[in-house]
Amino acid sequence: MRKLMNYLRGMVVLRLTGPFPERLINLCAQEGIDFWAMEWIDGHTVRLTTRRRTLSRFEELAGRAGCEVERESSRGLPYFLGRFRTRYGFLVGLAFALCAVSVLSRFVLTVQVSGNEVVPTAVILSQLRQLGVRPGVYGPALNRRQLAQELMVRVDGLSWAALNLHGTRVEVIVRESIKTPERVDESGYFDIVAEADGVITHLEPEQGDAAVQEGDVVAKGDVLISGTVTMEPPLYSELPPRYYQTHARGRVWARTWRFLTASIPVEATVKDYTGTEKSVWSLNILGQRVKIFGSTSISWPMYDKITSVHQAALPGGEELPLSLNRETFREYQPRTVEVDQAAAQALLEEQLLKQLDALTGEDGEVESTQFTARVNGGRLEVTLTAQCLEEIGEERPGMRELSVE
Repeated sequence: MRKLMNYLRGMVVLRLTGPFPERLINLCAQEGIDFWAMEWIDGHTVRLTTRRRTLSRFEELAGRAGCEVERESSRGLPYFLGRFRTRYGFLVGLAFALCAVSVLSRFVLTVQVSGNEVVPTAVILSQLRQLGVRPGVYGPALNRRQLAQELMVRVDGLSWAALNLHGTRVEVIVRESIKTPERVDESGYFDIVAEADGVITHLEPEQGDAAVQEGDVVAKGDVLISGTVTMEPPLYSELPPRYYQTHARGRVWARTWRFLTASIPVEATVKDYTGTEKSVWSLNILGQRVKIFGSTSISWPMYDKITSVHQAALPGGEELPLSLNRETFREYQPRTVEVDQAAAQALLEEQLLKQLDALTGEDGEVESTQFTARVNGGRLEVTLTAQCLEEIGEERPGMRELSVE
């Protein structure tokens, strides 16, 4: 710490020459003048270091002691800055840089969001921009508490939010709300019906009466678990059966056969690039686009636009609100070509398999598949025939109303 303070105040290395240099040293000690690094060169010469501000007093005492004082070197911040006393351009640039740093450091350059898993970051940043939180805004002017409250009102799924300002960086911390579990609706009269044709393989009625058994063949819309429950009378009584309606629940698995079809044209339009292109360069500074070269006026009837963004970033990888953008426009002429039928068929088969997976669900199982393809009316049609094992039960409101005595 002492070395730092001496450097900030400035230091000088002096050579003292006289018949009795020790007399000067005693006078400095009496006057309370600090010096250090004293070195005897010979019997009449001493080298030492003292502070810059005590140099004039040191020279006065040297005259009283009959010694000569010679400055060998100077060190410290005052001497370093003194070199630029006549370099006015440097001083002006230094002053401007210091002012720019002190002022620009109070403007926001980056906005970071953390704590979200379900709510997209882009949605939060979009709402913050509408609220005025964006790169280039004056940081101390932001009412962070009010902005956090407005953010929670605007974005669904947030239970808590906070904005923290760290120099040029705004840190947005959010907490997502926990969804309330859905309550099982037990009201109403519902049947479990078949959503596809099939052969019943397994039945798990939870509420209601089973209307089918394993091995039965059912058609789409047939009742599998009835919401009308039958209550048999006591044994040996002559009372009639009683009925009541409920919300049927349960799971029904069946072996089904799915038939799916997809098609694609056998001819397609491709692009032949002519080789003519032009580029437009621009800068994006704090969200504002500044064009620096090129024109966006295009006279070609058909062209592609390709945008390349070169984002500026700090050494740690944090992006800055500064980017160099290049927009390339390429002219092309359309041309009709025949589609590779093998590749087109493979594409359609992949799409049909994805559609089949969506129909059978996570619990479903595809036991076998078969594809057929044909060209009809200028289109390639691919048909998928699949044997599946899946759950086919779905709830549907009952159509009958019973009067319960």
